[in-house]
Amino acid sequence: MAKKNFLEFLIKKNLVRKDQLLVLKKESKTSDKPIETLILEKGILSEKEFTKAKGEFIGVPFRQMPAGEEIPPSVLEEIPEEAALHYKIIPLNRKNHILEIGMVDPEDFKAREAIKFICLRHKLKSEIYIIASSNFYEVVKKYRTLREEVGTALKELEKELEIEKKEKIRPVRRRKEIERVIEEAPVSKVVAVMLRHAVEGRASDIHIEASGDRVRARFRVDGILYASIFLPLKILPAIVSRIKILSNLRIDETRVPQDGRFHTEIIGKGIDFRVSTFPTAQGEKVAIRILDPTAGVKTLSRLGLSGKSLEIIEKGIEKPFGLIFLSGPTGSGKTTTLYAIMNILNKEQVNIVTLEDPVEYYLDGVNQSQIRPEIGYSFASGLRQVVRQDPDVIMVGEVRDEETASLVTHAALTGHIVLSTLHTNDAVGVIPRLIDLGIQPFLIPASLNLAVAQRLVRKLCPECKEKIRPHPKVERIIREEISKLPEEVKKEIKISAPIYIYKARGCKNCLNKGTKGRIAIFEALSMTSQLEKIILEEPSETKIKEEAKRQGMITMKQDGILKVLEGIVSMEDVLKVVEVTEEQF
Repeated sequence: MAKKNFLEFLIKKNLVRKDQLLVLKKESKTSDKPIETLILEKGILSEKEFTKAKGEFIGVPFRQMPAGEEIPPSVLEEIPEEAALHYKIIPLNRKNHILEIGMVDPEDFKAREAIKFICLRHKLKSEIYIIASSNFYEVVKKYRTLREEVGTALKELEKELEIEKKEKIRPVRRRKEIERVIEEAPVSKVVAVMLRHAVEGRASDIHIEASGDRVRARFRVDGILYASIFLPLKILPAIVSRIKILSNLRIDETRVPQDGRFHTEIIGKGIDFRVSTFPTAQGEKVAIRILDPTAGVKTLSRLGLSGKSLEIIEKGIEKPFGLIFLSGPTGSGKTTTLYAIMNILNKEQVNIVTLEDPVEYYLDGVNQSQIRPEIGYSFASGLRQVVRQDPDVIMVGEVRDEETASLVTHAALTGHIVLSTLHTNDAVGVIPRLIDLGIQPFLIPASLNLAVAQRLVRKLCPECKEKIRPHPKVERIIREEISKLPEEVKKEIKISAPIYIYKARGCKNCLNKGTKGRIAIFEALSMTSQLEKIILEEPSETKIKEEAKRQGMITMKQDGILKVLEGIVSMEDVLKVVEVTEEQF
């Protein structure tokens, strides 16, 4: 590809302006960087836009592999990992005798020859696609799954299952005998390797389930599920049984869901695993939440609270009694924030009692209780007992029904600090939700101190995040939200002219994901005399939102945008969690 012709093509397509190109040519001479590299570094074109244009110019179709898309191991085996890395080629799919291959540089003659040789050897035809470099590294990770480590153990397990089949072992065994067989079987190695890889890969959850004619294990990293390994379907019962034994669950019960937990040491530190089994048409599914006690309870500032929102929450928890509600969907980090608040309140002279489902982390000095609805020990029944334990602070994992809502409200009115969670879209929605749950409006102002809403957003990797100019529509959203901020907040923030934001790129430090860890975005609404009047007279969300604005509440969207400007998170991820679709820009 003639570089000059490609640059002219970009101008012709109105992707790059002539004046930009002149500036880039000068900078290319002084910095010794190719113009194409500078186009990406300056954010004139995104990597996807650049790669798509390049493909159009050379006549090779562009292919984007979405995050988490599965590539079967049988397809990956068509091109060895060493060859894939050397030539920057990757097998994407196989349809009959056609192998679809992604190339970072389709004009690389040596890479083309390598593909030709591989396809001839396997009697295949090739279809070439151009892919972005970052997408290549994302896909190539799929080679480094558990397959190699699991391979030997899997062969041993299959031999053992075959022997059992031939010997016609009794279909029903005593529990101890089954436990002994599974403990000694190679399946224990398979599970151990799976757990270790999940912990080393910073996964928060493991999903093990039947998928067609095989078992699929997926790891959730920074909120996204990634396929990690595929195993034969026939070993699913053995894997589930091994996990059940570790969790002290019934291995002979496969018809109903079960919950449990276990603790083990991995890479030199103790890790807690919370286990949930679920019966499906193809067999039991297992979901495992990974809890690292050594990580400790985070401070509010480490969770993402800062500025005005942090100030509101710190003032709210200093009050001697009252309700503090955390709201947001499942998996938004509400419980983690509650633990951070409890850690602040946890003092020698304070008696803290919790009702949780389940207990995620153990806090020294806190009386933590696991509810068990199956034996009648629910949040509501537990609350009746908790108030007899002379508590100063009560934490209730979730308010789900009218009875629990009534009990927490009266506990707050009788001199206790009560912490809990609700499922609402935002902080403003907490008050209407309490009314929906049967709480009389006149009780809310006297009992409610704070309503806090939050969402989790992936943090950009500090080693490889890329500074770019935002799309004009994105810039408009940023400026509109900044203009709505309270005056005292506007004075404190510094906005560059022109505005720059950051995007994920991918490197070894973040396992080529572009993100590393997550941070929360918040909004906090406190009780005021004006809000009390609204609740008693007209408790509509519109009126409450007006009061929130008068208070100078920073919304989750605004908090996210402030973090975008700081380079902590990407604009795309913020807009996803605050329910703004990409079609808007």
